[in-house]
Amino acid sequence: MKVNVYIPTLNAGDKWEEAVSMLRSQSYPIQKTIIIDSGSKDDTLSDEYVGGFDIIHIDKKDFDHGGTRHMAIEQFPDADIYLFLTQDAILADTRAISTIIKAFDDNEKLGMVYGRQLPHKGAKELESHLRIFNYPALSQVRGLEDAPKYGIKTISCSNSFAAYRREAYWEAGGFPAGTILGEDVIIAGQMLLKGWQKAYLAEAAVYHSHNYSLKEEFKRYFDIGVFHATNPWIFTHFGRAESEGMKYLKSEMEFLLAHNKWMIPKSLLSILCKWLGYKFGLKHDKLPPSMNRYFSMHKAYWSR
Repeated sequence: MKVNVYIPTLNAGDKWEEAVSMLRSQSYPIQKTIIIDSGSKDDTLSDEYVGGFDIIHIDKKDFDHGGTRHMAIEQFPDADIYLFLTQDAILADTRAISTIIKAFDDNEKLGMVYGRQLPHKGAKELESHLRIFNYPALSQVRGLEDAPKYGIKTISCSNSFAAYRREAYWEAGGFPAGTILGEDVIIAGQMLLKGWQKAYLAEAAVYHSHNYSLKEEFKRYFDIGVFHATNPWIFTHFGRAESEGMKYLKSEMEFLLAHNKWMIPKSLLSILCKWLGYKFGLKHDKLPPSMNRYFSMHKAYWSR
């Protein structure tokens, strides 16, 4: 299968060198690597890193999580598999992409596959637990028939490391423009509604995590609330998200009691910030535009 890799960038930072190095060391041959850069001012686009890659330049204000990725595919559509990474995701071994592609070879019903995310070296306890909770060691294949059991987690996925079969991608309508985030969740849901399956592959992994502040946690979950409020069809077909909260709280308390009980107060504050952010995001249409922009992590969304 022919594979194109797409990576949006903006001042990629200190993980970029290792991310590119691991991408170039993959055992599976990559046909094209496409960088979509939003105006980096550092050395992200230096030949040392992106020599031989195809570069698409866009203005920072024009970046759109779904629309920008779809535009890149429209410019470079000739591949069997469209594989997406983020600039801070480091492939865990040289066979990560090969393992993803094999899953498509083994199951012709698979429309998309996403890989496991491991915490970066030095990640703090809260971020490490988040990765353990959301990206377990057990691989899974899910279809629409699994929605009654798994609810909204049926369509969990992440474009930090995800691959899409060309036929399924276009049948599902591609990544949508204009969404605050969650373009990967939207297309996963649309694929399942079209009869495709989605796989989580624990054997294919990247190192990817963020140590967010409490303020950043609030902002990120505000945006998730906005995303869910503006995509009500997700609740209709796959259920609501709130039921996961207690499972997560129980899991995190057990993890911290085993690893660092002194982080429990911060954990509780973090969960409160996430909950408040999410609830405000669900009700964003009742808030003044200036408040929505202030609460949001993705401020450009509110200028469109």
